[in-house]
Amino acid sequence: MKSPTVRHRRLGRELRRLREEADLTTNEAAHRLGWSLSKVHRVEGGRIMVSETDLIHACDLFGADSYTKGGLIQLARDANRRGWWTAYSDVFTGGYVALEAEATAIHKWEPLLIPGLLQSEDYAREVIRARHPNLGAGELERRVDARMLRKINVVGPNAPALHALIDEAALRRLVGSPDIMDRQLGDLLQAMTWTHITVQILPLSAGAHPGMEGAFSVLNFDPEDPAVGYVESPAGEVYVEAADQVRSLTLLFERLAGACLSPEKSAVLIAAVRSNDDLP
Repeated sequence: MKSPTVRHRRLGRELRRLREEADLTTNEAAHRLGWSLSKVHRVEGGRIMVSETDLIHACDLFGADSYTKGGLIQLARDANRRGWWTAYSDVFTGGYVALEAEATAIHKWEPLLIPGLLQSEDYAREVIRARHPNLGAGELERRVDARMLRKINVVGPNAPALHALIDEAALRRLVGSPDIMDRQLGDLLQAMTWTHITVQILPLSAGAHPGMEGAFSVLNFDPEDPAVGYVESPAGEVYVEAADQVRSLTLLFERLAGACLSPEKSAVLIAAVRSNDDLP
């Protein structure tokens, strides 16, 4: 399913709060607003965006004061604001990038490859080419450009804190050529010197570990906005928003981090793999 943006979710929660304070059930609200019951649930869940006219009618029905109404109208306008990623809607087909752009902290476990936010351009090109072997040259470069722009927006100035856990196998898997891997590992070491980025490597010697079922992310936002879990697979994207499920992913991440090398020892391992001329 597609995930709502942070602002959509916040607007939906505020409308639900106002409805409950007005002592109206979802059925009553739907009837008096002329909406379907499904629309009420989808708006309150942040699944669809409400029009400004519908929003004003809902605020009036729920007895919102002028200050609250004005704030929600502005929130709705902000939610509809086009982000940089909309120019690449053919590349970013889900809502993850919009959530990622508003996160205050990103926790990422990646067992197979260097995470996208830390990939060098040449490494990213090889990964995308392997995943989409039938892409033409122009479309391939467009996808690479989109990934690099995403990296600039999320890992650049004023970026969220990024904590990435990476399996040692990803360091040793030859993607492209030895030169591409050398540059990728060098870029990774450079990123690890930035104060808002933490990278830990899970060594092969760890054996069986809690993250063997696949990659996932947990995104945190401002305190009033609940965290979101995210799992991507060839079959599609899954957004985890139930509090208990997000908590389970967070605990899984913490267990994995505990099994990883420290950031300092991780840097030593990355440098050692990089200096090996016969990368496997």
